[in-house]
Amino acid sequence: MHLRSIEFQMPDRQAAVDFLTDPWGLREVTTRGTTTWLRGTAGQHYSVAITEGAERALLSATLTGTREEIDGVYRRVREAGLRHSEWIDRFDEPGQGSGFYVSGLEGEPYRFVVENEPAPDALPTDRANPVRIAHVVFNTTDRAAASRMLTDVFGFRLSDSTGFMNFLRCDELHHVIAYADSKLSTLNHVAFEMHDTDAVLRGMGRLKDAGWGTVWGPGRHGPGDNVFAYFVGPFGACIEYTAEILRVNDSYVTGTPDSWKFPSGRFDQWGIFTRDMEAMSASNSTFPFHRLITG
Repeated sequence: MHLRSIEFQMPDRQAAVDFLTDPWGLREVTTRGTTTWLRGTAGQHYSVAITEGAERALLSATLTGTREEIDGVYRRVREAGLRHSEWIDRFDEPGQGSGFYVSGLEGEPYRFVVENEPAPDALPTDRANPVRIAHVVFNTTDRAAASRMLTDVFGFRLSDSTGFMNFLRCDELHHVIAYADSKLSTLNHVAFEMHDTDAVLRGMGRLKDAGWGTVWGPGRHGPGDNVFAYFVGPFGACIEYTAEILRVNDSYVTGTPDSWKFPSGRFDQWGIFTRDMEAMSASNSTFPFHRLITG
């Protein structure tokens, strides 16, 4: 099972599409009705969907897997009593997958999908454009409970825990979902994997040429050991270029807050750039969760 895509609703869809294609570096797959689908270079049907709507909302974070894997999650979701949709035989989107929606403990909208059409070929690797969605971070008022839901119901594993975040995985990536302590239950940020560190820097240069500066970075995180650069897009969400994310297996020893302490005033391994906390904090109130009605 792996993280495939993120689905947004917002009133300024075309402006977001324009930014995410040029300068951000995604490619448009198709537009039908009020929704546009975008992809990176990985062989996936799409990475981002943007639907026109009156209110800003995160519609879903989508994970894909085999029918056996997704059936297992569906069974455990029902046994746990989580709010969920019925099984949907066909999603009207690239890939025509089937699956279901489920709400996390604070409304974070997950979707699990079995692809019904073969994935498209990967695009030629380049040195500046996103490959795929790497991870999604949610703000939560109870990360311990949220993390238990992922491990006990979704089948994730806890990779690391710091003083304010839990990092969880469902494949070889160190984390694909993380929960951050907050007074809000909202989207924190979405990360896009780049080919390597050079690609992160080239992407930063392209954004700078277009008038978009970083709000934090470049730097290298502790948990995951990944290089990063954060931006706030014109649609208000915090988005990240990242590369060199640690790949792990079952032998990985889960880190504790004592494992991840930096010198005073430093927030990453390099410590060469400060954070624009005002801009990053403001972005955290931009995308609340879409509330699942059925189930």
